[in-house]
Amino acid sequence: MKKKGLRSLLAVSMIFTIAALTACGGKAATDKSSASASKKVDFPKKAVTLIVPYAAGGGTDSTARALAKAAEKHLGQAVTVVNKTGGGGSVGMTEGANSKPDGYTVTMATVELTTLPHLGLSPITYENFKPVALVNYDPAAITVRADSQWKTMKEFLDYAKAHPGELKLGNSGTGAIWHLGAVTLEKGAGVKFNHIPFEGAGPAITALLGGHVDAVPVSAAEVKAQVDTGKLRALAINDSKPSAALPGVKTLKEETGLTVEVPGTWRGIAVPKDTPDEIVSILTDAFTKGASDQEFKDYMGKNGLGIEIKDAKSFGQHLKNNHDQFGKLIPELGLGKK
Repeated sequence: MKKKGLRSLLAVSMIFTIAALTACGGKAATDKSSASASKKVDFPKKAVTLIVPYAAGGGTDSTARALAKAAEKHLGQAVTVVNKTGGGGSVGMTEGANSKPDGYTVTMATVELTTLPHLGLSPITYENFKPVALVNYDPAAITVRADSQWKTMKEFLDYAKAHPGELKLGNSGTGAIWHLGAVTLEKGAGVKFNHIPFEGAGPAITALLGGHVDAVPVSAAEVKAQVDTGKLRALAINDSKPSAALPGVKTLKEETGLTVEVPGTWRGIAVPKDTPDEIVSILTDAFTKGASDQEFKDYMGKNGLGIEIKDAKSFGQHLKNNHDQFGKLIPELGLGKK
């Protein structure tokens, strides 16, 4: 009986010992796993390529180059800009979306990412990307010749109501952002414009200066030089807040009381949708800090370009809102996919 009792006692003791060792081993494994998970990813170890889907020398390209220079010091590696043009931005953004999702190729996404798919002009949408950061936003400024009869936005819209379809608004192309913005204003104000498309905002502004159209709804940055020299007059900023590019010009709401949400143009950084979140976080930190640097702010201010910084989450919501907005507006214009 004593031997049997002793064997039983030893067996129980072994069970407790094994359990304790197993528990210790499990804890060690868990601790090791946690340490591994919390370890910072080793990125970047080489230069990062920034795809710009438009030609060198334009607003998007110059913004991208200034941002790349500002972000390098926070990223610890060079950021090399490469221009991939064509398809109104579709070619470059498609290449960016289809690049290797390792963080070494990022794309300067623009508002066209949320318009071109609805126009049937791009095979990708914002869902092909992970947002990194928004760095720029520029609203439209309704602008007329300095010698025109309209001194205020209210006078301009009152005239439009009394003369439906008579006022000619030059835009940057049918279905382009400034055309869509003008139509949004038109609907919100209950007026009718005669929309005249041009191959970009530059030719539309030239047509305004020549008296061939009555107004243009392009960005403040694009008319700043002519407004500053007294050739053009900006009647209102189509946004909830004034533009630093055109100080003293009131918003649409301040001028008329209208609360129409008129879309503007923007620029931001995005990566392929399968890019690891840890890498996205590092990129977001570098590019938002770069956009906050005084040198970048000075560059943007000098060129009349607005700065609006949103992190990955906020930029993602911005993309969805734009996509949904244009998804409704474009078919209403008869410009959607056939």
